[in-house]
Amino acid sequence: MDGDDGAGRAFIGSFTSAGGRGITVAAVDRETGALTVLGATDAVPDPSYLALGHGPGPDGRVLYAVSETEHGAAAALDITGEVPEPIGRIRPVEGDGPTHLALAGGHLLTANYGSGSVTALSVRADGSLGAATSVLRHEGSGPNADRQQAPHAHQVLPDPSGNWVLSVDLGTDSVRICALDAATGALRLHGETALRPGTGPRHLAFHPAGTHAYVLNELEPTVTVCVWDATTGILEPVGETSVLPEAATRDGDTVTYPSEVVVSHDGRFLWTANRGHDSISVLALDAAGAKASLVTTVGCGGHWPRDLALDPSGRRLYAANERSGDVSWFTLDPVTGVPRHAGSLGAPAASCVIFV
Repeated sequence: MDGDDGAGRAFIGSFTSAGGRGITVAAVDRETGALTVLGATDAVPDPSYLALGHGPGPDGRVLYAVSETEHGAAAALDITGEVPEPIGRIRPVEGDGPTHLALAGGHLLTANYGSGSVTALSVRADGSLGAATSVLRHEGSGPNADRQQAPHAHQVLPDPSGNWVLSVDLGTDSVRICALDAATGALRLHGETALRPGTGPRHLAFHPAGTHAYVLNELEPTVTVCVWDATTGILEPVGETSVLPEAATRDGDTVTYPSEVVVSHDGRFLWTANRGHDSISVLALDAAGAKASLVTTVGCGGHWPRDLALDPSGRRLYAANERSGDVSWFTLDPVTGVPRHAGSLGAPAASCVIFV
């Protein structure tokens, strides 16, 4: 887990509709990892997920946010000042309830949970957003009548090669692989990988070697290990591992909904955040990244961890605990990968954390 020194600033997304501040800016102590609030803005309603992109200005960075509302939107924000300021218009994504976003091919992509679609929006030279250039609608359903009656795109991200865009759909138990035309912003479906019915895939993370991907399932507390071929754009499931100890999976009183998966910079460890069990799972990866083994779980430092993030150094892990309204940070043991709780910051309705 080698890396550079800790980040100087963090951005915390939250649900304004549940009492959150919107986007909170925090200073990050380089020695301890502690967070201190610098300011906040509620210019974007329910900015549940954030991403950083390149743009003009002294630091060349632009912050992007989804607005996870019924008629979803996305926004670009200037972060050169103390508090993020919107750049240009907040743009509709032509989809409902966007939960995730990523940058690829000069476009901003959003995963729209409510409408089961992925949207591409153009990114202008000043970092602001243009109108939607394409909307790719998912099709299908799953066996869970309450959660899988229709498609629910939960995450979208480019693969490490930059040649493909992957979207994880909880409603259809599948991951779609798409090609993005950088010139036009058109999304084209290339293939679809079916996962075990009823697992409800939510997010995935790639191994740093780019040869494997790990799909975290929300409706069953497991990780599906997949082989990824960036040449052909094919994702192939090869194994599944529980993220909870056997005793916890037998406990009918504790229903667990895993939320986020993170891989260490050196590819030795994988961590997941588990809502309900309110824990962080530690899994060891073999040398090739082809097998994941559960090591242990530790408390998340709060209640309902919606997001999990590594700081740029790879030495600390942060959990955004939505229902307890805080962000907790952990020091990672470099030998075992086990997190040790080191502190918490109050952050009402916290939903994600990212670092500059």
